[in-house]
Amino acid sequence: MDPRHRDNWSRELTIIYATETGNAQDYAGRVAHRCRRAHFKCRVFDVDKYPLLELVSENVIIFVVATSGTGKEPRTMTPLWKNLLRSDLPPDFFEDLHYAVFGLGDSSYEKFCWPAKKLSRRLEFLGARAICPRAEGDTQHTLGTDGAFDPWVSSLAHGLLKLFPLPPHLSLLPAEELPAPRITIFSATEAELLNDATDPLQGDNKYHMFELMKNERITAGDWYQEVRHFEFRCRDDIAYDPGDVAVIHPEASLIDVDSFLTMMGWASAADDPIRLHHVFEDQSLPDHLPQVSTLRALFTRHLDINAVPKRSFFQLLKHFATDEREREKLEEFSSPEGAEELYEYTTRVRRTIHEVLIEFRSARVPRDRIFDLFPPLRPREFSIASAAQAHPREVHLCVAIINYKTKLKARRHGVGTAFLASLPVGAKLRVGITKGLLALPPDLATPVICVGPGTGVAPARSLIEARVHGGSSDNTLYFGHRASGKDAHYAHEWTTLTESGRLAYHVAASRDGPEGTRRIYVQDLIRQDAKRIWELIDDKGAWVYISGSSNKMPAGVRAALVEVAQEEGKLGEDEARGYIARMEKEGRLFEECWS
Repeated sequence: MDPRHRDNWSRELTIIYATETGNAQDYAGRVAHRCRRAHFKCRVFDVDKYPLLELVSENVIIFVVATSGTGKEPRTMTPLWKNLLRSDLPPDFFEDLHYAVFGLGDSSYEKFCWPAKKLSRRLEFLGARAICPRAEGDTQHTLGTDGAFDPWVSSLAHGLLKLFPLPPHLSLLPAEELPAPRITIFSATEAELLNDATDPLQGDNKYHMFELMKNERITAGDWYQEVRHFEFRCRDDIAYDPGDVAVIHPEASLIDVDSFLTMMGWASAADDPIRLHHVFEDQSLPDHLPQVSTLRALFTRHLDINAVPKRSFFQLLKHFATDEREREKLEEFSSPEGAEELYEYTTRVRRTIHEVLIEFRSARVPRDRIFDLFPPLRPREFSIASAAQAHPREVHLCVAIINYKTKLKARRHGVGTAFLASLPVGAKLRVGITKGLLALPPDLATPVICVGPGTGVAPARSLIEARVHGGSSDNTLYFGHRASGKDAHYAHEWTTLTESGRLAYHVAASRDGPEGTRRIYVQDLIRQDAKRIWELIDDKGAWVYISGSSNKMPAGVRAALVEVAQEEGKLGEDEARGYIARMEKEGRLFEECWS
């Protein structure tokens, strides 16, 4: 049914976002706000919470899709994507659906906004009609993602109004009008706090209670980077597979939170019980948020004061500044003309929301606005570094602790990794386990090749442990690090497995060579082992796993594999690229990479 024939009183649409870091969630909220100006009622869903059975009955869906790693969809989007790829779906399956797609990505990567592009093409193939052209937000743009979002959301609004014209008695709400807050805060009693403030995380059956058994540094004490090995033990029988992910909800530093609450003038009321009422449900709230809480608990567990603020932060903050000069500066940061100065002020020097509010002292933020101004303190995801078969009821993690100085000479600690590093042995913690993107060969005789530099060795360790526990010995690991004796994670384990004939272990220590010599990386080792690699992947059908940072490494490894196919398989360049692409399509090449 054409939406134009629907009752104009039923101005409803659905917004679905797929996010890794929270950016897509933020933009989905901004889409909903823009649609509300045209009197649309929006339902907003995280893709993993959207009931897929409702998809076929929707008339209007707006998708906001991030890009994960080197071009993959966020892992929460995978079930939706698999559902859309079903071969039994007819080409008119979505003939009644109007849709729009906005992608988020980084054009420095080859597969820029790949999930958004694939989603748009698939919806069109299944008969859906685009409300407006797809747009792709690029972090490399002068205005960042906003450079594409602002014109796209205007185009979307125009297209929606063509489908759903405003009734005569309604008019567009003005753009500059301060939107109403998404929540209202009421005073609560101590009794309500005790009765109603139960952490919803405690009742989430996707999470289990773990006890920390080990928290130890595995890089040398005099090495510049701190990497730690964690071992958690659970009372429950838990099952997970190589490539699966541990989800941990961090807490902000108590010192940081105390300082922030004092600066905001909220210290005296920080522990007073408050009740939260969600007013606009098209504006999302942090997951696992209790109905009754305190300001201290909210800024410790649910709201992020250490994030680098986006332009939308300044667009809202300007309404609360009373000093004329501060307001003018906030107006400038909010404008397209001030984009370069905003980048220098925030992103380049990693200035946090807390630090911004220290400088703009006249901005008095109402309590009801905290969920509009401060982003959610998102859970952190870490690739599991153990096999459930080898370590029953345990989860191991290999984590690089974020600790550096900004260009302002300010010390920075990653909220999630600092929280983990501070945990004492014996600490209790609820940890979720999420399905990953990897799969193992069904036949243990099939060789595997793991390429995992740095903490990318975590999923490789899980995979190799599972294989060895099952009796497989045809396992290869290419591990990359900087200096022998400093950051060779789990070197003793790999050496032991090599000596027992269950692993072929190859190491690239990029800083071990004499000063001025060319550095050696994992992709160089693959080129050196071209003959053996080709025998494994072509003659024996080996599966390949690439894991680690999504910088130049994954592309470099792929390029090396293409060269192997050219050199040893005698294929042309296009044929070689096609060969590696087919490996991925057939499920014999996996990437588990992160920013």
